[in-house]
Amino acid sequence: MYWNERYECMPRPELEALKMERLQQTVERVYHKVAHYRKAMQAKGLEPGDIKELNDLSYLPFTVKTDLRDNYPYGLFAAPLSEIIRVHSSSGTTGKPIVVGYTRQDLNNWSELAARSLGFAGVTDQDVIQISYGYGLFTGGLGIHMGAERLGACVIPASGGNNQRQVMVMKDFGTTVLACTPSYALVLAEEMAELGLTNEDLKLKAGVFGAEPWSEGMRKEIENLLGLSAHDIYGLSEIMGPGVAMECSAKEGLHVFEDHFIPEIINPETGEVLPYGQTGELVFTTITKEGFPVIRYRTRDLSSLSLEECSCGRTHVRMERIAGRSDDMLIIRGVNVFPSQVESVLLDIGYLSPHYHLVVERINNLDRLEVQVEVSAEMFSDEIRRLEQLEHQIKQRLDSVLGVSCKVTLVEPKKLARSEGKAKRVTDKRNL
Repeated sequence: MYWNERYECMPRPELEALKMERLQQTVERVYHKVAHYRKAMQAKGLEPGDIKELNDLSYLPFTVKTDLRDNYPYGLFAAPLSEIIRVHSSSGTTGKPIVVGYTRQDLNNWSELAARSLGFAGVTDQDVIQISYGYGLFTGGLGIHMGAERLGACVIPASGGNNQRQVMVMKDFGTTVLACTPSYALVLAEEMAELGLTNEDLKLKAGVFGAEPWSEGMRKEIENLLGLSAHDIYGLSEIMGPGVAMECSAKEGLHVFEDHFIPEIINPETGEVLPYGQTGELVFTTITKEGFPVIRYRTRDLSSLSLEECSCGRTHVRMERIAGRSDDMLIIRGVNVFPSQVESVLLDIGYLSPHYHLVVERINNLDRLEVQVEVSAEMFSDEIRRLEQLEHQIKQRLDSVLGVSCKVTLVEPKKLARSEGKAKRVTDKRNL
């Protein structure tokens, strides 16, 4: 189902021309309205008129998270506050939050893209969608909410928390679509099991899950437990919020909405633009934002882009599911380790719950990685020898996949902390 077939299936030559027109308008806008971008362009000897074709995008300066923090709160706004009708912010882990602003047209575009995204998952005006993303300054809840209302679906603004009530609402209200983080979907599946419910007791047909990296193994786990079709959605507050890219029914990458955002893949070390198919850091330029346009924002998310034709008929470029981040990946004894790699191994083995935690310590100047893994209740009650065999099996697989030796610790069910939002997968005690 297409929500906006004209743009979703626009022929590539027409789409490229539209991107170029909107890019030039955006560069002109930020040059004259945002002092930071004007100074950054002048430092590179650039003026708006120098951007004559799409490839010229690579001449423009990057924007990084520190630029956003240094201009806190409104320094990067390209519209006066009298035209800004909403602000959101990202939480961040250090320093002040990132503040983003939206004009009325920005919110209109956002709701259109969120509606478009939900359409990718087969959501219609006949559906009841339970939004269990957080509301408030976080963009997740309200972003999906606007899109669902624009599409005409019946919205349950559940937000996060109160797991038992969430399950009760899903059952009693006839929820057909669940929107939350993938890790929270698993928390709700656990709560269902505790209440003696299965997916047969619900009407769920689709799930829209994002805000954290997740593996194909986790998708299968969620689909089996909740009895729905799970779709990946991508977005970030700095660019817009949920609805920057979305997975279609083919589930072979997420279509980036190129009529609003231009994606690039760069070498995170050199900044060099990489060709289609190569993995690197994802960079976005917004080309329709009025309140908070962003030029070449370095997301630190690792992905790749593909222009191959998609069976769904949509023409927009596809990005691979996020493999991790270039700035928070673990470097253990010189080896890059991503939690998603660990997750894939654990879910392939079986007998395990989809909950794990990585602990990194430095002992006698040597890094040590411990992988804490929850086992199922049935397995945990089994004999010690079986548990030792499982622990050894997990360690062998992880050592092979990660390329670094690790310690595996099996823990009893429900021992690891649960999260209503993004799951905290790593504790790094090295004080690097």
